[in-house]
Amino acid sequence: MAIFGWTVLFFVFVDELLAVAAAAVWGEHVANVFLAVGMALLTMLVWFLFASPKARFGGAVVRPVTKVLVFTLASVGLWASGHHALAVALFVFSAVINGLAQLPSVKVLMQD
Repeated sequence: MAIFGWTVLFFVFVDELLAVAAAAVWGEHVANVFLAVGMALLTMLVWFLFASPKARFGGAVVRPVTKVLVFTLASVGLWASGHHALAVALFVFSAVINGLAQLPSVKVLMQD
Protein backbone atom coordinates (compact mmCIF):
# COMPACT_ATOMS: atom_id res chain seq x y z
CA MET A 1 0.00 0.00 0.00
CA ALA A 2 2.99 2.31 0.47
CA ILE A 3 3.65 2.34 -3.28
CA PHE A 4 0.10 3.54 -3.88
CA GLY A 5 0.50 6.27 -1.26
CA TRP A 6 3.79 7.54 -2.64
CA THR A 7 2.35 7.48 -6.15
CA VAL A 8 -0.59 9.59 -5.01
CA LEU A 9 1.77 12.06 -3.31
CA PHE A 10 3.87 12.26 -6.48
CA PHE A 11 0.77 13.15 -8.49
CA VAL A 12 -0.28 15.70 -5.85
CA PHE A 13 3.06 17.42 -6.47
CA VAL A 14 2.54 17.20 -10.24
CA ASP A 15 -0.90 18.77 -9.71
CA GLU A 16 0.68 21.68 -7.84
CA LEU A 17 3.13 22.23 -10.70
CA LEU A 18 0.26 22.11 -13.19
CA ALA A 19 -1.57 24.83 -11.24
CA VAL A 20 1.52 27.05 -11.43
CA ALA A 21 1.81 26.39 -15.16
CA ALA A 22 -1.90 27.15 -15.67
CA ALA A 23 -1.48 30.49 -13.89
CA ALA A 24 1.41 31.29 -16.21
CA VAL A 25 -0.63 30.33 -19.27
CA TRP A 26 -3.40 32.69 -18.17
CA GLY A 27 -0.89 35.49 -17.54
CA GLU A 28 0.60 35.08 -21.00
CA HIS A 29 -2.86 35.02 -22.55
CA VAL A 30 -3.97 38.22 -20.81
CA ALA A 31 -0.81 40.28 -21.18
CA ASN A 32 2.74 39.05 -21.72
CA VAL A 33 5.56 36.96 -20.37
CA PHE A 34 6.03 39.30 -17.39
CA LEU A 35 2.49 38.68 -16.15
CA ALA A 36 2.99 34.96 -16.83
CA VAL A 37 6.06 34.90 -14.59
CA GLY A 38 4.35 37.08 -12.02
CA MET A 39 1.29 34.84 -11.84
CA ALA A 40 3.46 31.75 -11.50
CA LEU A 41 5.40 33.37 -8.66
CA LEU A 42 2.22 34.59 -6.97
CA THR A 43 0.72 31.11 -7.15
CA MET A 44 3.87 29.62 -5.60
CA LEU A 45 3.89 32.26 -2.85
CA VAL A 46 0.23 31.67 -1.97
CA TRP A 47 0.86 27.93 -1.91
CA PHE A 48 3.97 28.33 0.24
CA LEU A 49 2.24 30.58 2.78
CA PHE A 50 -1.20 28.96 2.99
CA ALA A 51 -1.40 25.48 1.46
CA SER A 52 1.92 23.65 1.78
CA PRO A 53 2.28 21.03 4.53
CA LYS A 54 4.40 23.41 6.62
CA ALA A 55 2.65 26.64 5.61
CA ARG A 56 3.14 29.52 8.01
CA PHE A 57 -0.51 30.55 7.81
CA GLY A 58 -2.02 27.16 6.99
CA GLY A 59 -4.52 25.48 9.21
CA ALA A 60 -7.39 23.03 9.29
CA VAL A 61 -9.61 25.47 7.39
CA VAL A 62 -7.16 27.75 5.57
CA ARG A 63 -5.17 24.98 3.87
CA PRO A 64 -8.07 23.17 2.15
CA VAL A 65 -9.81 26.43 1.23
CA THR A 66 -6.60 27.72 -0.35
CA LYS A 67 -6.15 24.48 -2.29
CA VAL A 68 -9.68 24.64 -3.64
CA LEU A 69 -9.20 28.28 -4.65
CA VAL A 70 -5.83 27.69 -6.33
CA PHE A 71 -6.96 24.69 -8.36
CA THR A 72 -10.29 26.28 -9.26
CA LEU A 73 -8.67 29.54 -10.35
CA ALA A 74 -6.02 27.64 -12.32
CA SER A 75 -8.76 25.75 -14.15
CA VAL A 76 -10.75 28.94 -14.76
CA GLY A 77 -7.60 30.59 -16.11
CA LEU A 78 -7.08 27.77 -18.58
CA TRP A 79 -10.73 27.99 -19.60
CA ALA A 80 -10.47 31.76 -20.12
CA SER A 81 -7.34 31.20 -22.19
CA GLY A 82 -9.30 29.00 -24.58
CA HIS A 83 -7.97 25.66 -23.32
CA HIS A 84 -11.35 24.21 -22.38
CA ALA A 85 -10.44 20.53 -22.43
CA LEU A 86 -7.29 21.14 -20.38
CA ALA A 87 -9.26 23.22 -17.90
CA VAL A 88 -11.76 20.42 -17.31
CA ALA A 89 -8.98 17.82 -17.18
CA LEU A 90 -7.02 19.84 -14.59
CA PHE A 91 -10.10 20.40 -12.46
CA VAL A 92 -11.08 16.72 -12.48
CA PHE A 93 -7.50 15.55 -11.93
CA SER A 94 -7.09 17.97 -9.02
CA ALA A 95 -10.30 16.82 -7.36
CA VAL A 96 -9.50 13.13 -7.76
CA ILE A 97 -5.85 13.22 -6.71
CA ASN A 98 -6.45 15.50 -3.74
CA GLY A 99 -9.36 13.30 -2.70
CA LEU A 100 -7.10 10.25 -2.83
CA ALA A 101 -4.53 12.14 -0.75
CA GLN A 102 -7.09 12.22 2.08
CA LEU A 103 -7.09 8.43 2.43
CA PRO A 104 -5.63 7.34 5.79
CA SER A 105 -3.00 5.17 4.09
CA VAL A 106 -1.73 8.23 2.19
CA LYS A 107 -2.05 10.78 5.00
CA VAL A 108 0.15 8.67 7.26
CA LEU A 109 3.02 9.13 4.80
CA MET A 110 2.81 12.92 5.15
CA GLN A 111 3.24 12.94 8.92
CA ASP A 112 6.56 14.02 10.39
